[in-house]
Amino acid sequence: MTQATEAFDAVDIIRTKRDRGVLSPEQIDWTIDAYTRGVIADEQMAALNMAILLNGMDRAEISRWTAAMIASGERMDFGGLRRPDGGVKATSDKHSTGGVGDKITLPLAPLVAVFGVAVPQLSGRGLGHTGGTLDKLESIPGWRAALSNDEMMAQLQDVGAVICAAGAGLAPADKKLYALRDVTGTVEAIPLIASSIMSKKIAEGTGSLVLDVKVGSGAFMKDEARARELAETMVALGKDAGVNTVALLTNMSTPLGLTAGNAIEVEESVEVLAGGGPEDVVELTVRLAEEMLACAGVHDADPRAALKDGRAMDVWNRMIEAQGGDPRAKLPVAKESEVIYAPADGVLVGLDALAVGVAAWRLGAGRARKEDAVQAGAGIRMHAKPGATVRAGEPLMTLLTDTPEKFARAKESLEHAVTVAPEGSRPAQQLIIDRIA
Repeated sequence: MTQATEAFDAVDIIRTKRDRGVLSPEQIDWTIDAYTRGVIADEQMAALNMAILLNGMDRAEISRWTAAMIASGERMDFGGLRRPDGGVKATSDKHSTGGVGDKITLPLAPLVAVFGVAVPQLSGRGLGHTGGTLDKLESIPGWRAALSNDEMMAQLQDVGAVICAAGAGLAPADKKLYALRDVTGTVEAIPLIASSIMSKKIAEGTGSLVLDVKVGSGAFMKDEARARELAETMVALGKDAGVNTVALLTNMSTPLGLTAGNAIEVEESVEVLAGGGPEDVVELTVRLAEEMLACAGVHDADPRAALKDGRAMDVWNRMIEAQGGDPRAKLPVAKESEVIYAPADGVLVGLDALAVGVAAWRLGAGRARKEDAVQAGAGIRMHAKPGATVRAGEPLMTLLTDTPEKFARAKESLEHAVTVAPEGSRPAQQLIIDRIA
C-alpha cells in the first residue's frame, strides 16, 4: 500500500503532538494500525513517542490509544465459564508493576479461586532487577507456561486459577511499540506505560482488575507522585473499557518477604499457602485478594482463613498439576552460597530493594536480555528485615548461585544496601500507601 492511499500522514501526526495538539480518534486508530502494518517507520514512531513523553495525552487520547492497541489483536472472552448454579463465573485479575521479592501472584491466584472467582493471570518473565512470575514457576519440575486458549479455559473452569504466558495474539501492537520504547528512552512516558499494561489486561477479557502499583527504590516508579499519576491513569482506562478497576500504591523501598530469586520465592509462596510465611507477603496477598473479590462482587470472604485452613493450598496443588508440574517435587538448590554479615549492633532501618534486586540479578536470578537464561536456584535469602535488632557479625543475607565468580559483583551492589541505626530507632515503613478507585 502506498502512502497516497493512507488516510493520514505520519509527519502531520508527529507535528500535532510536538506542538501540544490533541490527536483525533481517527488519527490514533490509523497511527496504531499503520505502525503495526509497517507504514509508519520506527524512526517516525520514535519521534511521536518522544512527543508524547514530553507533552502528554489527555484521558480521551489515552483511552483511544489503548483501544486501538487492543483492536490490533484478539480479545478473550470468559463468558463461557459457569458457576455450579449455571450462572456466569466472575473473573478477576491482578497486575503488579514489578519489584524485588514480589511473589504475590503465586499465592494470590489460588487464594482468590477458593471463593469461586476465576483468576486468568497472564504473566511475564523478569528483565533486569525485577523478577518474573513465569521464571519463578518454571523452577517447579515439569511446570509449563505456554497454554492454548482452550487449555486456559478448561483449567479456569475446573481449577479456577491459571498463571501462564500471554499468547502472541493479545495486543500485538504493544509488543512492537514496547520494543521501540525500550531503545529510544521513552519507556517512562505515563500514557504509553498505562496503555501498554491496560491494552493487554483489557484484551485478556477479565471482568475486574486490581493494580499493584509499586513505589520506591526497587520499583519502576521511584516517585510517589508519578506512581499515583500512573495508577489514576490505569484505573481510568479500565473504567472507560468497562472493567471494574482499582489500584493500590504499595511500598517497594524494601524487598517483599525474605527471598529474592526464583525457586526460593516459590518456596516462600508455599509457606504462605501453608498458613505461615513473612507477614508483609501475607498482608499484601490478603489485601489484594480482598480487593479482587470485592471487585468481582464477593464481599463476605475471609482470605486469611483460607490460607490458614489449607483451602488455598489445595487449589495451588491442582493449578500446578494442571500445567504439568509436581507441587511436591524438590525445588532446585544453588550449588554455592556466601553470607553477608551485619556491620554493627543496632536496629536494621534500611534494606534497599534496588540493591538487593540488582545483586540477585547478578547472581543469575535475572536476565539482562530477553533471550538470556536464568538460574532457578540463584538469589538472596534475607535473615532480617527493617525493624529487627541485629548484632555485628550476625548473618544478614545469604547469596546463592551456581557460579561463584558472580559473588564479587553481587556484593558490590550490596555495599550500601544496609542501614543500621542505634537501638530504639524505628524504620519508616508503610506497606500499603493508598487505594485509588
